[in-house]
Amino acid sequence: MEISRRDAIAAMAAALAAMLPVRANTQINESKALDLSFVHPELRLAVETMRDSFGGKTHLAVKDILALRKLASVDPDPPMAHIPVVKRSIAGMPSHPPVTIYIINARAGRKRGGIVYMHGGGFVLGRAGEDIGACRELAAALDCTVVSVDYRLAPEARYTASVEDNYAALRWVYRNADDLGIAPGRIAVMGESAGGGHAALLAIAARDRREVPVAFQCLVYPMLDDRTGSTRMAPSPIGSLVWTAEANRFGWRSLLGREAGNPDLTAGVPARQETLSDLPPAWIGVGSIDLFVQEDIAYAERLLATAIPTELTVVPGAYHAFQHFAPDTRVAKAFKASMLASLQTALA
Repeated sequence: MEISRRDAIAAMAAALAAMLPVRANTQINESKALDLSFVHPELRLAVETMRDSFGGKTHLAVKDILALRKLASVDPDPPMAHIPVVKRSIAGMPSHPPVTIYIINARAGRKRGGIVYMHGGGFVLGRAGEDIGACRELAAALDCTVVSVDYRLAPEARYTASVEDNYAALRWVYRNADDLGIAPGRIAVMGESAGGGHAALLAIAARDRREVPVAFQCLVYPMLDDRTGSTRMAPSPIGSLVWTAEANRFGWRSLLGREAGNPDLTAGVPARQETLSDLPPAWIGVGSIDLFVQEDIAYAERLLATAIPTELTVVPGAYHAFQHFAPDTRVAKAFKASMLASLQTALA
């Protein structure tokens, strides 16, 4: 059974709703008065669906995240019909365990682009198997090979573990490019939300280690700065839907092993790296009411300041993961088209 990113979100939401206590009808009725004037008109109906799925709420609290962590994910059944999918275990970095990856649309002997993809989930949720549908769509749309990494999650593993898992996958792809049908100089890193944060960290690690050239970084509403929601509060209504400051503090604390926003430690946080010079070109996309909008704009500005070609797409009135909650809307399709066009150009 194929599990798409949209299906995974819906499944988690339904399971979460079942776990949450039943609210009184008066509370539900009161919540229906939620002011959605700041939400893009095309995305307002999806907020209603989101609230129904989240047991009357429009965001994830820490207790909800903890509940979701107990849910088992279902892997897809590889291989698929016309887009082959292979699940395999590769060697991790020295002193680290093996890493599970999913190889989508490999074509030995070809010289196409390749994408190393990292799933989202606030650093604490998700599995690579849940994103196979989205990766398959990418591979088909771009005629490329996609390798999705099942990196270790926080808080059981800190950023020092997940970065090594993702780097092991990137290095393996580079060393096995011929078998995968990838041109070694046309490898992009990509991820959504926490996956975008991991992609940014991976690009930085590749720059510093100078083993693997990365051609492009595609950062979809990336989670880049632990100060957001801790020492830097976003003005309302930014971050009021789906992913909030509270959830963000939990995710970063889990990844870093310290309180978010701690001024003494900056390792593991893309936005707090001393320099972003010599990184690959980037596409960054985010909604204007996503909790990450300010940090994503700031990151794009820093990349541009070091003469790194960077495209920034900010969607008015769009919340976190909006294109998964409302995939058939014009605004979601335009967002996806911008992302694909940037990847097409980078991998051509």
